[in-house]
Amino acid sequence: MQSAPYGLAPPPNSAESARLVSLDQFRGYTVLGMLLVNFVGSFAVIKTQLPVLAHHHTYCSYADTIMPQFLFAVGFAFRLTFVKRLAAVGAQAAYWHAVRRNLGLLLVAFVVYNVGSKWEKWDDLSQRDVVLLRWAKQDLFQTLGHIAVTSLWVLPVIAARPRVRIAYTVFSGVLHVALSYWFNYRWANTPPNGVDGGPLGFLTWAVPLLIGSLACDLYQSTPNRERLCIRFAFIGAVVAALAYGLSCVHLAPSDMDEWHFNVSVSTAPPPLVFVNVKPPTNDLFTMSQRSGSLTYTLFGAGVALMVLAVFVLACDIGSVRLGVFRTLGSNALAAYIIHGLVYEAVKPFVPRDAPLWYVSIATVVALTICYVLMRSLEKNKLFLKL
Repeated sequence: MQSAPYGLAPPPNSAESARLVSLDQFRGYTVLGMLLVNFVGSFAVIKTQLPVLAHHHTYCSYADTIMPQFLFAVGFAFRLTFVKRLAAVGAQAAYWHAVRRNLGLLLVAFVVYNVGSKWEKWDDLSQRDVVLLRWAKQDLFQTLGHIAVTSLWVLPVIAARPRVRIAYTVFSGVLHVALSYWFNYRWANTPPNGVDGGPLGFLTWAVPLLIGSLACDLYQSTPNRERLCIRFAFIGAVVAALAYGLSCVHLAPSDMDEWHFNVSVSTAPPPLVFVNVKPPTNDLFTMSQRSGSLTYTLFGAGVALMVLAVFVLACDIGSVRLGVFRTLGSNALAAYIIHGLVYEAVKPFVPRDAPLWYVSIATVVALTICYVLMRSLEKNKLFLKL
């Protein structure tokens, strides 16, 4: 991102921002959604009374829709900026610039995501292995790390024609399913559990990213915004329906299936409706953010298209402009880093078993602090870019 985790946003009032108001507002909404679910998701009362705001890894909740929207926006902006840079400076400079930027983002991820355990004794090699395993499965490969690695993975095709990107999307998804059947599903769901698909999550995070790049093509080729809104909504619904259809296919990983490929088909619980099952489900096609399953990222991409359609309707066809979305969306990388620091300061005062009213007040306090800090950066024209 540029102002977000790789190329998501130019500074406000730029020419691109003026032309792509709906994307700017979409991005800001996504950041605000992230701020909300990242704060409330760990509290017991949310999981019991408002479970759609928490991650459960057994279905796609509202909280689970946020990260695919980030990757979708990354893909949109990546396609837009890379093609322009390619034409302006040539292939070698454009590709090298993209590689440097994403390696820089990966370095930021290494710094931001502190290792959750320590290698304390030089001779204790088992402790070293535990630290490295947790770092690889949980600490590094969170949002920023996944955006960096996924962007590098799709770099060979980001400037290609749509059919090539569609084929690459299918290839990435199928490869992830195959590796998940072989070993990755069990590995990601074995303590220390993986986060957002673990080191191989980039294969399915490529799905919303590349669909975002295709949305960029459609945005540029459809000047009639009413028609664009309808197309985004329709294609998004089709993609989400396809993802749900795939979730009705059931296949256990190889350690349980014994390489028999016993595929069954039955109705799966609908997305966004709480499923009271303890993960893992031992089903490769369950919508699971922890597993980074193909059905989950594909459904998230469909939701992202439909949400963007709403913003095209409200902002491009209408004249809606929300300052909070502008403030957060124009400096998303800063918002991402700042919100972690703010939550570390606020959460010690909020017990995990706190009642809903107390959690609600704490949420307002935490989000307000984030907004005040972000608004101050905006007023002083301070935008964090890579």
